[in-house]
Amino acid sequence: MLLRIKRKYLITFIVLDCLFLFSFVFLFYGPWHGFRTFWITTSMTTKSHQYLAKWFYDDETIKKVLSENIVVPVNEVTDTSLIKLKKYSTSIYKNKYEKELLTHDEGDLYKLIKVSGKGYNGYLVAVYDPSRVYLTTTRYLGIKGEDILTVSKRENASIMINGNGFHDPNWNSNGATPHGTVIKDGIIVSKFRKADWGGGFIGFTPNNVLVLGKMSDDEALNTYRDAVEFGPFLMINGKRSFVKGNGGWGLAPRTVIGQRRDGIVLFLVINGRLATSIGASMTDLCDIMENYGAYNAANLDGGASSELVINNKIINTPVAGGKNGLRDIPTFWAVK
Repeated sequence: MLLRIKRKYLITFIVLDCLFLFSFVFLFYGPWHGFRTFWITTSMTTKSHQYLAKWFYDDETIKKVLSENIVVPVNEVTDTSLIKLKKYSTSIYKNKYEKELLTHDEGDLYKLIKVSGKGYNGYLVAVYDPSRVYLTTTRYLGIKGEDILTVSKRENASIMINGNGFHDPNWNSNGATPHGTVIKDGIIVSKFRKADWGGGFIGFTPNNVLVLGKMSDDEALNTYRDAVEFGPFLMINGKRSFVKGNGGWGLAPRTVIGQRRDGIVLFLVINGRLATSIGASMTDLCDIMENYGAYNAANLDGGASSELVINNKIINTPVAGGKNGLRDIPTFWAVK
């Protein structure tokens, strides 16, 4: 009797083990490539987990998958004449998203809106006065980054999100050096270029218009009061970028900045790498920003850097693993 029970458990264990092995092989190497694409693109766009793709796939396979999943941005620079900083209508709404965004009390600085979709959730912040949006940086730019709560408290900011990506050799940097050129108050405060994130300059003119475009540093200095370099661009002049496959960025925490034609600035932060929110794709970001009327919008640094603070309180669920789940980073978009 005891022998039969042991044999039964042994057979069950072997069957379950075989099923697990079959499922594993089918997911990673089977004829359906959806999981393979998700796994490679999600892993390769992280700073510290690219090994997860390289464990299972050779360089040629990874390169092929990434080439089949890309974002092709609109080949234009923001036309500032199309952005009219004016009083928006609150009597006629184009859709339920615009009604949600424009329905607020007179004099409100911002409105926080919860967003969700298939596999993700997060927050959209509508900032009604674009002149309140500005760029700030770690106090120790080029030496070490700072966490967003520290900077928010020092700046006495009402709202703050993370900015662009940063140089991260061996995935253990301290967030000191942002990628690309950074302009603050019309002055270049940092300049380091080692990677192309598929975008260009993202920033505000002295007239508080969000401008996206590829340009030289000299051109940027004649355009922006505050700007960073990153991407990819999601929308330019009301036209969506073409997203092939999943865009090559997988599913992850995301941060986006955008502006409507009436001047309202949109901050979007999506939770990711959680059981309740795996993360968003580039297509998801385009959909959300289009729903809420963004005319120009760009992806900012994501992953463990995606962070939203309002009145010195963390609103989203950062996944860096440090104190309060925050990581040290170099640049921030803020609202006073």
